[in-house]
Amino acid sequence: MRNVSAGSTRPAALNRQSASSREDRSGIRSARSERAKNGIMPAASYDLPGTISLAELLEQGSDRQFRRLVQDLLIVTRRLETARDYFGRQMGVTGPQYHLLMTLAYLQGATGVSVGSVAQVMNVSSAFVTSETAKLSLIGLVRKRPNPRDRRGALLRLTQAGRSKLERLIPAIRAINDLFFGRLDHRSFVALCAGAAALVQGSREAMHYIERAKGAGL
Repeated sequence: MRNVSAGSTRPAALNRQSASSREDRSGIRSARSERAKNGIMPAASYDLPGTISLAELLEQGSDRQFRRLVQDLLIVTRRLETARDYFGRQMGVTGPQYHLLMTLAYLQGATGVSVGSVAQVMNVSSAFVTSETAKLSLIGLVRKRPNPRDRRGALLRLTQAGRSKLERLIPAIRAINDLFFGRLDHRSFVALCAGAAALVQGSREAMHYIERAKGAGL
């Protein structure tokens, strides 16, 4: 049997492991050095300044819960738009056009609804309503007639074809809405309605602020 002295060379596999480990450590040091040169070193601790100053919306001085709310609202908004676009495709129209048709269905009553009233409810311009209803009229879903009380304006209403298309879609609309809002009970639904109405008003004021800032070149 061959004797191996205490000072003999280590097995080749261990030598290769050691060399590989040194290369890994060298690579890590090199990457850290490169990040440091480029100013991309991770911060040890960074606290973003508060994004809201209203005491009622802070939890122990933190805006963390508020930020979570904003994230949730953005997620819900995207999903609402996805559902709206899906319903539109089922009718052969765009998502915004589907929204317009639904608004007409709720507002038209027995005689029709004015362009201005539709625009106000949808929070869009009268020009948008006029343009989109013209397209929907061409495909037979909307009818426009002069307003007997104001000859300068027009009254809008769904055609029979428009009503039929919407009514065929109601089972899908109901199923998706039941899933979308099904986790709300009556109390939370009422609270959500009040909160959403408050956000509509507050967001309008925020948009005015943005417009003034843009006008000032900020």
